[in-house]
Amino acid sequence: MTVETRADSPAVTVGRRRRRWVGVLVWGLVAPFAVWAVLRLLPADVHFRWVQLVAFTPYAALASAVAPIAALVSRRWTALVVSLAVSVSLAVCVLPRALPSGEAAPDGPSLRVLSANLLIGSVPASALVDLVRKLRPDVLTVQELTPQAASALDKAGLARLLPYRTERPRPGVGGSAIYARHPVTPGQAIEVGGFGQAEATVDVPGAGPVGVVSVHPCAPARPDRHRCWADGLAALPPPGRTPRVLAGDFNATLDHAPVRELLAEGYADAADATGDGFVTTWPYRPWHFNGFGIPPVTIDHVLTGPGVGVRAFSVHPVPDTDHRAVFAELVLPRVG
Repeated sequence: MTVETRADSPAVTVGRRRRRWVGVLVWGLVAPFAVWAVLRLLPADVHFRWVQLVAFTPYAALASAVAPIAALVSRRWTALVVSLAVSVSLAVCVLPRALPSGEAAPDGPSLRVLSANLLIGSVPASALVDLVRKLRPDVLTVQELTPQAASALDKAGLARLLPYRTERPRPGVGGSAIYARHPVTPGQAIEVGGFGQAEATVDVPGAGPVGVVSVHPCAPARPDRHRCWADGLAALPPPGRTPRVLAGDFNATLDHAPVRELLAEGYADAADATGDGFVTTWPYRPWHFNGFGIPPVTIDHVLTGPGVGVRAFSVHPVPDTDHRAVFAELVLPRVG
């Protein structure tokens, strides 16, 4: 005997409601990742809160894989197509950072660059000088250099290792400096919002003058610092005819629009070039915002201008700061 189920029977009604709610849940899962992907692909950071969120795009790209799985299991085919497109878009944005560029370095002299944020001068001078002895950089850029920290570095012997310099120490977080093994011609510091980003030209044997900036715009921690942050990054010099290196705490990842603009102008990220683009630099130790733990991101960079190759990249812990130091071995075009 065949039992027919009426279209308006309770069983059919419950089934329809269940399918409807499943669809709502699946699309509710797809939608946030779709919005994230659209905002990430825009050429500008649309809002202060987005500036804070976009730093975590690699995490969003990884998490977005959940949406296609949910759509497939629930047989929501339109949602499956949309979620796959979203996941692929986010993957295209971030996955190249794990792949070496494959570009051959020029045949020229090397330039070893180290950069460290001193957290308002709290890093022990002896620890930083020990790291300089270990890595033997030709150029050291530091951020958050206070007058007391500058004096302590001299007493710890930094001047014997890197005798040339341009220093811009100041109380608080706005100081910076460039120390070098080779002669330095100081430039005009980039002053935005109380942050002085030291700039200089280093005369490298066999390569000639190399422009260097100790990068440190203000952090976009509050809405009133958003403009200061954006202006500090926008003020960085574009690539020129001579080699140029921007090294420091950018307070921005490769997903932020101002850094993407620098890359579009011709700069290359050293970590990205070596396939180490997912190596995080901040916070090195646990850090909380409004009671929530902050997953680590990559905001410290070494950017190189056109013609400068990257041979190696690494990060190094430094005591009493929330940033890892970044180190890159670069290869410069030979002159003469």
